Amino acid sequence: MNTATLHSPGDATCLFLDLDGTLTDPSEGITRGVMYALKRFDIHEDDPKKLYPFIGPPLYDSFMRFYGFDRRSADKAIAYFQEYYADKGMYENIPYPGVSRLLHLWRNEGRRLVLATSKPEVFAVRILERFGMADAFTFIAGGDVAETRVEKKLVIAYAMKKLGMTNVEHCLMIGDRKFDVLGAAAHGIPALGVLYGFGTAEELTEAGARWLAKDVDELGRLLAKTAR
Repeated sequence: MNTATLHSPGDATCLFLDLDGTLTDPSEGITRGVMYALKRFDIHEDDPKKLYPFIGPPLYDSFMRFYGFDRRSADKAIAYFQEYYADKGMYENIPYPGVSRLLHLWRNEGRRLVLATSKPEVFAVRILERFGMADAFTFIAGGDVAETRVEKKLVIAYAMKKLGMTNVEHCLMIGDRKFDVLGAAAHGIPALGVLYGFGTAEELTEAGARWLAKDVDELGRLLAKTAR
C-alpha cells in the first residue's frame, strides 16, 4: 500500500473525517448517556465536563480506565449507554457552524469524503441525516454495536475495504483527538487536527498531526485547493 505524500492539506482528494468533536459537538448527549450508564452501577457524576474524556476513544476503554470496570462490566455499561443514546442522546448534538457548508463544498470539488467514527455506524448515519450532511459522504464508516470495531485504525480499514481502496497517496484524516491521528498513521495517512473539539494542540502534535486548525474557518483555508 502506498503512503500518502501530501505537501499541503489542499492537495488531498480523499478526506477521512471524524464525527464527534470534528463535525458536531456531541458533549451533551454523550455525557448524559455516560451518567445514565454509571447510575445503573450506583455511581453518580454531576459534572458533565468530568466526562469529556469519554468523547473520542472507545467507550469500553473509558469505562475501564476511569472507573476501573472490567470488560464484562464495561460491556454492560455500554449497553446502558446505548439505551439512552438511541432514545435521546444522539439528538443532544450540535453541528459546528460552517461545517456542513465545507463538506458540501469539498464534495462539489470532486473530493471523496469518508466518515470514520468509533460511534456505532447506525447512530452516525442518523446523526448525519438529521443535520443534512449525509449526502456529502461517499461512505459512512462507524463502529459496530458490539464494540469489536471501534479503534480508529479498524474503522478506517473497514472503510477502505468497502471502497476497494489500496492507494492512500492523496488521503488526509481530519479529527480532534490523538486516536484519529494514530489510527490514520497505521495506514500511512497523514492527519490534520482540529482544535475546536476535545483534543489539545499538545495531544495532537505529540500523536503526529502534521497540521492544526484552530477553528472551522481555518480548516477551510487549509483545505483550499492548492494552485496548480
